[in-house]
Amino acid sequence: MVAGFVFLPLLAYTFPPFLVSDLPFALRLLFWSGVMVLALTVTWTARKLVRENLTPLNLPARDLVFAGLILALFTPSLWMLAWVLFTFGGHIAPGAQPVAIYGVLFSAGLLLARRGDLSAPEDEEPVPTTPRLVRRLPASFQGQICRLTVKDHNVDVVTSEGTFTIRSRFTDAIAEMEPVPGHCSHRSHWVTDASIVGTEKVDGKTFLRLKNGDFVPVSRKYKPKLEEDGLI
Repeated sequence: MVAGFVFLPLLAYTFPPFLVSDLPFALRLLFWSGVMVLALTVTWTARKLVRENLTPLNLPARDLVFAGLILALFTPSLWMLAWVLFTFGGHIAPGAQPVAIYGVLFSAGLLLARRGDLSAPEDEEPVPTTPRLVRRLPASFQGQICRLTVKDHNVDVVTSEGTFTIRSRFTDAIAEMEPVPGHCSHRSHWVTDASIVGTEKVDGKTFLRLKNGDFVPVSRKYKPKLEEDGLI
């Protein structure tokens, strides 16, 4: 918003493209706006190509390819933009040499501004997929958690390797299941979404059928949310 409403008009007023001082302000503004759009498009395209196809290369090599892609994509696009606007405004379009100089300068700036993005995937820490609740289970546990059930002041953790009882509040146990998606089906039951394989009706009551063969009751309070999320 700031770049669009403040920076670009000031740039158009102060710096005529290719030193053509008699170019109308409207065409100047169109030119610099087009340059902004081209810069965003070219850097996004070049970064995507490098990340998807050249990840095994070391950083200097990726920088070199990144710079080459920006130059190859940006300079012809800049020449086309300048040719259209200058011709429309009744001026002689700039030649290849000044456009190439602009292209090199802009490409160098874009490379310096976006260089850090190329190494971003290597620097990002992986998002944990194992819930913290697993730390409360035996060290040898390698299975999947199916559901949590309140049992007095404890919580039964029902897994593919059996049931383990831990000392915890129900709400705390649910919080420790993040980032595993799940739903409460009853005030005393919480199930993982991945363990739900269907539903059953018994005496007019709805139950969730889980992968391990368990049936978990669904109360009227939690049924609408389960329906909304497409689980029943």
